[in-house]
Amino acid sequence: MGNSSIYVGLDIGTTSIKVIIAEYLKDQINIIGYGNTRSAGLNRGVIVDIDQVVRAIKEAVKQAEEKANIQISEVSVGVPANMLQIERCKGMIAIGNEDGNSKEISDVDVQRVTEAALVQNLPPERDVIDIVPDEFIVDGFDGIKDPRGMVGVRLEMQGVMYTGPKTILHNTRKCIERAGLKVRDMIVAPLALSQSALTDGEKDFGAILIDLGGGQTTAAVVHDHQLKYTYVDQEGGDYVTRDISVVLNTSIENAEILKRNYGYADVNLALGEETFPVNVVGQQEPELVTEEYLAQIIEARLEQIFGKLKDALTQINALQLPGGIILTGGLAALPGVRELAQRIFEVNVKIFIPQEMNLRIPSFAQVIGIVEYVTKENEVEQIVRRTLDGQDVVIEQRNVEKNMRLVEKEEAGEEKETRSNEKKDKETEKQPSKRRFSRLFEKFFDID
Repeated sequence: MGNSSIYVGLDIGTTSIKVIIAEYLKDQINIIGYGNTRSAGLNRGVIVDIDQVVRAIKEAVKQAEEKANIQISEVSVGVPANMLQIERCKGMIAIGNEDGNSKEISDVDVQRVTEAALVQNLPPERDVIDIVPDEFIVDGFDGIKDPRGMVGVRLEMQGVMYTGPKTILHNTRKCIERAGLKVRDMIVAPLALSQSALTDGEKDFGAILIDLGGGQTTAAVVHDHQLKYTYVDQEGGDYVTRDISVVLNTSIENAEILKRNYGYADVNLALGEETFPVNVVGQQEPELVTEEYLAQIIEARLEQIFGKLKDALTQINALQLPGGIILTGGLAALPGVRELAQRIFEVNVKIFIPQEMNLRIPSFAQVIGIVEYVTKENEVEQIVRRTLDGQDVVIEQRNVEKNMRLVEKEEAGEEKETRSNEKKDKETEKQPSKRRFSRLFEKFFDID
């Protein structure tokens, strides 16, 4: 996957694992392949069986590769918001010369100030998932987004740090590596989801993003283009399916089919007269159940989930944000879920559905958001992320200086040899300088 315009997103969900391969061309994302397999080895969004997850990842990747007709080697993966902590961070370094004079800020300085910001007293069971720079300060001048090229003697960075349990991060990375892939980026899932599901105005003025997943429901508050708060309820679409299974005395598989084909989240939208057959355990003949009765089962669980979310969001006054609530995730496709949420939260509610061809279902919103998040990173954010991941940062200025030193070292030996040869005329003595620049171009552009 040598083409840098190819990006791969991986969403490891409780009910399904999704992979998309996208091509970023002319500031547009074109999805050229996708895979979707049934999950195994996860419980409430957390990996509990690495072997099963590895098999599911391989299958999803295989599907995506076949559709895109390309082989992938690295992925960007979303990390669930379980036990996520959000805190401010700050780093400061001296960038002046030895004599105290100001110096031009380079990529290396951005890397160093990021390392300084990462010096935090974290508990041994936690690790940094991501760090997002908010602003840079050069000699007291704040509000700078990209300090490179400026001059100064002191550089500061203020940003937001996201930390999570080491167990989740380790298991996620382990599964991807055992699937034969490399982790390019680990991204906080709600942060990635907000990239695709929220408009610029909603991210600016503030909105609540609720991901109705299979294993859990996650509420994320975004304001000033930053993720401010997350709340995870350990109930999701799987709990709705289990309720249907228990109440109607049918298998989990049948309950899932009934939820998808006949389910309503709002009883007021269900047709009380309409019935459908249900295969009951221990009975040869199916029983007839009304859509209204099924809707009552579904609504009861969703009311409980939404009720807990409302209590948590009310405590931080998030429901007063002008952006209202945006629903997404697999359960958001259930008819009547918007009406029920609007009735419970008492704010404006809308459903986000991706507009990509063949992927116009809410459950693909997160994996699409992962790719959009990565492709929209600017150069400074990329340097910060590579520093966090411990990867080598491609720094042009440093590479140029290194190559110049190598060339000068080589040419020093050649010039010494030239001076010792008395037969060289003045025109010949000028050639080392010419060869120096010739070789410099050769190193960058592979000129033969």
